[in-house]
Amino acid sequence: QVQLVESGGGLVQAGGSLRLSCAASGRTFSSYAMGWFRQTPGKEREFVAAISGSGGSTYYADSVKGRFTISRDNAKNTVYLQMNSLKPEDTAVYYCAASSGGLVLRAPLYDYWGQGTQVTVSS
Repeated sequence: QVQLVESGGGLVQAGGSLRLSCAASGRTFSSYAMGWFRQTPGKEREFVAAISGSGGSTYYADSVKGRFTISRDNAKNTVYLQMNSLKPEDTAVYYCAASSGGLVLRAPLYDYWGQGTQVTVSS
C-alpha cells in the first residue's frame, strides 16, 4: 500500500511559477514510476508528466513540455512538479499517482492516487 499526499498548490498570476510536491509512504518508493495528472470539472483526468522509478526517464504532455519539469528524490520519497510560465489553462486540480507497472501515461494504469491539490492561474 502506498499513500500519496500532494502539496504546493495555490493561486498564481499568469507567467508565474509553482512547485508541487507529492510525499509517498512506504519503503519501496523507487520501485514505482510516478505521474502527475490534472483535472477540471466535467473533464477527464489529463496526463501531465511521468518519471521512472530511477528518475532516469521522463515524459511530458505536449501542452506542458518546456514549461514543466518532473523530478524525484527517492531518499525523501517525494516527487516534484516544477511549473513555470503558467497559463490560465493550467488551472486544475493536480494529482500525483504511483505505477507499479513502469512509466505509463494512462490514468487507469496507475495503482495509487493522492487527494489532489488545486492550482489556479489568474489572467
